[in-house]
Amino acid sequence: MQMKNKVLFALTAVFVFLLGLLASSIINRKNEAKYKYLPKVKINENEPRNEVWGENFPAEYQSYIKTADTTFASFQGGSAKRDMLEEDPRLVVLWAGYGFSKDYNQGGGHMNAVKDIRNSLRTGGPKGEGDGPMPATCWTCKGPDVPRLMNEKGVTEFYSGKWADKGAEVVNPIGCADCHDSKTMKLTITRPALIEGFKAMGKDINKASHQEMRSLVCAQCHVEYYFDKKKPGKEGVPYLTFPWKNGMSVEDMEKYYDEIEFSDWTHKLSKTPMLKAQHPGYETYLTGVHADRGVSCADCHMPYKSEGGQKYTDHHIQSPLNNVANSCQVCHREDKDKLIENVYERQQKSTESRLKLEDFLVKAHIEAKKAWDLGATDLQMKDILMDIRHAQWRWDYAAASHGASFHSPVEIARVISSGLDVVQEGRVKLARLLADLGYNKPVDMPDISSKEKAQAYIGLDMKQLHLEKEEFKKTLLPKWLKEAKEREANYPEITIE
Repeated sequence: MQMKNKVLFALTAVFVFLLGLLASSIINRKNEAKYKYLPKVKINENEPRNEVWGENFPAEYQSYIKTADTTFASFQGGSAKRDMLEEDPRLVVLWAGYGFSKDYNQGGGHMNAVKDIRNSLRTGGPKGEGDGPMPATCWTCKGPDVPRLMNEKGVTEFYSGKWADKGAEVVNPIGCADCHDSKTMKLTITRPALIEGFKAMGKDINKASHQEMRSLVCAQCHVEYYFDKKKPGKEGVPYLTFPWKNGMSVEDMEKYYDEIEFSDWTHKLSKTPMLKAQHPGYETYLTGVHADRGVSCADCHMPYKSEGGQKYTDHHIQSPLNNVANSCQVCHREDKDKLIENVYERQQKSTESRLKLEDFLVKAHIEAKKAWDLGATDLQMKDILMDIRHAQWRWDYAAASHGASFHSPVEIARVISSGLDVVQEGRVKLARLLADLGYNKPVDMPDISSKEKAQAYIGLDMKQLHLEKEEFKKTLLPKWLKEAKEREANYPEITIE
């Protein structure tokens, strides 16, 4: 009996000890949570430096800097460096006469945003202010220096001028001040184009819920847009505008562009007034099942994370396929490999249809060129060019809305299917016109089996473009970096709270 009491006492002591450890751990975790967000420094208004914000939010900042990682590649995306023109040379022909035919690479993550646009051949090799092919508006989504400049100089002034004019000003990559208010830390809209886009539809973005804001801060950039040089009171300025007046569907935006007779460029081969879809990720996301269930962009691309008793938003913004446990498996109980297989299956089937549309579009542009060469008139080509414009708009809408073949596979299938119908109607008209012009055989297709062959076919001097870019990086870019360093050295001192 005495032995039994001793054992019972020992077990009770061990239980009490373990219970004490558990209580101590809980108290410690509560204390960590309590003092987690006590600020160490005062973040000044319009502070663009992400590392300064990181002083107060070390966990978020440490996860954010992982966006510099360019090692993950999925079937359709990821952050790994990929030359999309090399993978699919037909793109060169589809964008003939436009900057994307020179250079189109997979984006390298938010921390690489500024570096990527500097290195892109699309921005050319400017020698100084007022030089180069791109407008200043192209900086709009590249970092938190943008809202700083918009507040300091005004929105219209920011959009004015050339890309090279703001090169010394936009140096901090996409980060904290793009999405957060420096005083309250609440999610906020820093790009006026999104507010104006909602207003055009008769909607007030200020009434958005917090969960909606977890997508809307992404929608500041991951959308379709154009540069409006005819905006009343701002004529001549490439003013960033979202074409949402009629709605967000592919047909709504197409109708909007047609009504204002807008085109991004004239195709070098077919002479079609073209539309370039940018990246309508938000618009296509809204048509999918996840949006219908109230799932935000951040839920999958920035899921909550717990460390040391702390729950916070993971700012390693990335493909959910590189973080399945914290993204997909929060809701879906299937194993990781099965979930990835499901995603790839949808993407692969969509890609099959998209590539068919691509093939037809390439042929349509080359056949249209043949018609022009044979003496076709503007009137004869008018309806044909409109078919090419509408079909390629649908193709680009599906291709550029990264991830949409998974976000909204039914809508993307519908869009590609309509594009196939439209391009084939245009090619039937072309065949009839070519016959009327005395040409009754298939048009010979060029060898565009490689990026280099396709670029040579459309007349690009790639050697010269690369030389100009290298000269820019050796001469003008160092001046930008020196000027930026000197400016930031004069920013208000970071005060300790």
